[in-house]
Amino acid sequence: MDLVSRSLPVATRAPGGETNAYLLRATTPATPDGECRPRDSGADPAVLVDPAARTDDLDRLVREHAVDHILVTHTHPDHVGAVDAYAAETGATVWARYGRTDRFREATGCEPDRTFAPGTTIPLEDERVRILDAPGHAPDHVALEAGRGGPIVCGDCAVREGSVVVGAPEGDMRAYVTTLRRLWAIDPPALYPGHGPEIDQPRETLERLLSHRAEREARVLEAVSGGAETLDEILESAYEKDLSGVRDLARATVVAHLEKLAVEGHVGWDGERATPGPTAGADD
Repeated sequence: MDLVSRSLPVATRAPGGETNAYLLRATTPATPDGECRPRDSGADPAVLVDPAARTDDLDRLVREHAVDHILVTHTHPDHVGAVDAYAAETGATVWARYGRTDRFREATGCEPDRTFAPGTTIPLEDERVRILDAPGHAPDHVALEAGRGGPIVCGDCAVREGSVVVGAPEGDMRAYVTTLRRLWAIDPPALYPGHGPEIDQPRETLERLLSHRAEREARVLEAVSGGAETLDEILESAYEKDLSGVRDLARATVVAHLEKLAVEGHVGWDGERATPGPTAGADD
């Protein structure tokens, strides 16, 4: 399957400035040299993913193809801005996650035509796009496998550089770590993220993100074990850098870590104060 991306300007603070929209289209059968190439006909079906904004460049791409389906990896504002416009222009089937249609409608201003669930497949000629469950960054987050054993459009699950914001109340750190591990186990040939360049070494990137989360969690737990109780006290211990301009994001991230640690019994957390839990310091 062929993937074409366009970077779209959006109003977002992290990771900042642009969201990737993707057009997924079927490829021709393998040629004698073993390569699969995009079909030449603009009438072949395509899936438009995460149309975050309308641009001349994306307009041209959409006009050159038959966009039959539109869906988003999740409904954060920096991923959905042009769903309604492209749905009206193309007449494409608009998909939303089952059980999250109200959230989709509120975010996009668009009524979905159909719903998907993890495991749903959308056929494209002899190929297909498969929906994968990928919560953590957002509760409705999914990823899209482009063809059997193909690359994965992973939205805000991963970035090639830096890290992904997983902040309460939207973010669920326990679910996010599970998503990273699931993607690692799938071992796709590439990840196509919502922000930034293609991730051509998925397992290396996923291991880096897992290590980053483990290190941050360890610092949060160390802070609580050392007597820090309030969110601000824990924040100062968990981050050794200037948080100017992103302090609210860091606070939300620490809360997500505390909620995960509380579920696992490592800390007590009532939303305002933290205490060492019964398993604090115990070996897993």
